[in-house]
Amino acid sequence: MSEQQHVEKPGPSEVRSPLVQHELKRAGVWFALAIAIALVVVLAQPLMLVMGALVLATMMDGGTRLLGRVLPIGRGWRLTMVLLGAVAFLVYTFYLTGSSLAAQAQAMRTIVEAQVTRIGGWMQQMGITTTPDDLKSLASQAMSSMGRVTAAVGTAVGAITSAVMMLVLAIFIAVEPKLYERGVAWMLPMEKRAHFYSIADKMGWTLRRLMFGRIIGMAVEGVGTWLLLWAGGVPMAGLLGILTGLFAFLPNIGSILSGALIILVGFSGGTNTGLYAFGVYMAVQIVDGYLIVPMVAKRATDLAPALVLAAQILFGALFGIMGLFLADPIVAMIKVYLEERSKALAGGGEDPQRHSDDMQ
Repeated sequence: MSEQQHVEKPGPSEVRSPLVQHELKRAGVWFALAIAIALVVVLAQPLMLVMGALVLATMMDGGTRLLGRVLPIGRGWRLTMVLLGAVAFLVYTFYLTGSSLAAQAQAMRTIVEAQVTRIGGWMQQMGITTTPDDLKSLASQAMSSMGRVTAAVGTAVGAITSAVMMLVLAIFIAVEPKLYERGVAWMLPMEKRAHFYSIADKMGWTLRRLMFGRIIGMAVEGVGTWLLLWAGGVPMAGLLGILTGLFAFLPNIGSILSGALIILVGFSGGTNTGLYAFGVYMAVQIVDGYLIVPMVAKRATDLAPALVLAAQILFGALFGIMGLFLADPIVAMIKVYLEERSKALAGGGEDPQRHSDDMQ
């Protein structure tokens, strides 16, 4: 019986072999995926700052486009007017109400602590073994467990530095967004660029309307809460209105936080005042939830409330406060990408120019 002849096969050093090249490509894909996951974990704070800058740039771009419909001037001048208008509004608001809001904030802290103590005492009378100290530490425990980014921007200096970096980056992007869009497309193969432009246009269209609806909702909730609470004699109506408007940027969670503050402060003035404050909170939420959101934001994104809340919990745990604030825009962008990707695979993609607007 003759010995079977040995056949030489390509080894790892024979990179010219098609088999080795194929296996190297497969291994490279998994290696690159592992590196990408590690970079997301390590670079959590910069990624969230960049995403926050994109959201701010979208808001600036939306305001610039709106001005372009009534003012036939250059884009740079319109963007400057938007930025100066926002700065003037903030300076005017805090200049007129800064000292009174600071005093109200200190008084609100005292009132909330007293109300929490009363609630803890009432729960103990009902047989619930939760102490007031447990309720007071609940918020701090929740905030301290919200991921890596919280530690980085948890101080006042870190928060200011992060805000300045986001603002500067957003301004650079908003000045000429098509420049950066073309730069990203340049790194893609030629046959993929048309589809990328289509997805980028749809993402910009969706994000602009999402942020427009968010700003309208913040204004309606903040001003409406302030006026109604002030008319009913609820203490610290101005501060509660501002906090309600700011918390309105967070769907679901923001309304819960603002409602808790309104009710706690309202009942500090008596039962009738507390019931009135609760009624104001419900009325404002109904107007925002059934009129503003369906007309503006939901028509653009149509995100399920449970999906948004789950994303807020997940991104808050992974990326901290920034992830909590940016969960809604991120989910909206992912939804747009998946929809456009499925349309492209099915051969029924939309016209890339459908949602593109004039950038002049």
